Amino acid sequence: MNNEVIVIGAGLAGVEAAFTLAKGGALVKLYEMKPKKFSPAHKYNGFAELVCSNSLKADRLESAAGMLKEEMRILGSLTMESANENRVSAGGALAVDREGFSDFITQRIKSHPNIYVINEEVCEILLDKNVIIATGPLTSDGLAEAIKKLCGDSLYFHDAAAPIVTYESLDKDKVFFASRYGKGKADYINCPMDRDEYMKFYTELIHAESVELKDFEKEINDPEKPNSKDRFKVYEGCMPIEVLAGRGEDTMRFGPLKPVGLVDPHTGKRPYAVVQLRAENRNGTLYNMVGFQTNLRFGEQKRVFSLVPGLENAEFMRYGVMHRNTFINSPKLLTEHFNMCEHSNIFFAGQITGVEGYIESAASGILAGKNMLRFIEGKDMLSLPRESMLGALSKYISDESVVDFQPMGANMGILPPLNVRIKDKKERYKQIAVRGLEKLREMI
Repeated sequence: MNNEVIVIGAGLAGVEAAFTLAKGGALVKLYEMKPKKFSPAHKYNGFAELVCSNSLKADRLESAAGMLKEEMRILGSLTMESANENRVSAGGALAVDREGFSDFITQRIKSHPNIYVINEEVCEILLDKNVIIATGPLTSDGLAEAIKKLCGDSLYFHDAAAPIVTYESLDKDKVFFASRYGKGKADYINCPMDRDEYMKFYTELIHAESVELKDFEKEINDPEKPNSKDRFKVYEGCMPIEVLAGRGEDTMRFGPLKPVGLVDPHTGKRPYAVVQLRAENRNGTLYNMVGFQTNLRFGEQKRVFSLVPGLENAEFMRYGVMHRNTFINSPKLLTEHFNMCEHSNIFFAGQITGVEGYIESAASGILAGKNMLRFIEGKDMLSLPRESMLGALSKYISDESVVDFQPMGANMGILPPLNVRIKDKKERYKQIAVRGLEKLREMI
């Protein structure tokens, strides 16, 4: 088959995909609209620009980020190679010199004989070509319109996600499974509150500190009206819980915290208010806080939400966020190999798939590149072990059972639990990481 591949976007995912393909013998046309055109957040001419922090998170093996980075090293990551060359002191985190990091990657990409860089904005997706779309959370309006045509109603322009906690960290003596009025299966975990508990939670919530949005996040472009001032704001249709609470003492109790149709089996009475948790994945290891999309700072979320009965010691695998983002509803569109179910020659990679974070994006680019290679060679694609972090992420973004899909970063909660119970969290996470890396090495 034709071994030419079009890669759109030279961010972390795009350069990893392009580099993986080129090393495997494919001919790559890498499209990057910089320096002719910049997104509202990008400023540097080089590839793989780190827009926010210069940290690639924790480097210790017993952390989710450290585990994923080790997997990336095993898979031949260009990101990890550049990070090693451009590392700066940051304690237990892997932080880099931004410009040096970008320059290293840019040079490696531009000097590869199998990669041809084209500095143009792409506004059309050619369905008869092998394509990897890796344009990130700030995809240009023109390409967003093309993706919308390809994906239908499964393209989103904001990230309004509720916090996610692990099931094992909940206080089972305080919470209970039930659905309102006993209808259907008891799919929800309910955290009941009496009036005093509710008022304490309400008071702390309305005084908690929020994140200040960046200018380019305050309004989001509607690709159907690229030249119009008619924009829709981040908060429309996804009211932050703290904003709802600020409208009155009882607004939450008549909204997501309404207790009607529920009886606390511990008291035999209806609670004053109830926080509901809904399963986030098929394994039931993760639960999201229903209706708790929020713009509070992460530390404030931990402090305030831990006041909810049953969540006192909750492990937050993801905090709530509200910011500009462009991502597709991957569980409806993609396989775990990062290609489309309906167009097997069209792949997506990076944050547009719903993996969230620098290294998650880069890692998805590696896997998309490897599977595109196998696709054009007529081989079976790679399905990474679910015990590996990248394998778990690829299965999460393609899990059809995921409801109200929202982006997800690397976390230990998406991995299968160990067969033995280890009480010490640090040791438990280390053993989970060791198991995953062993499985990945065996497969490679």
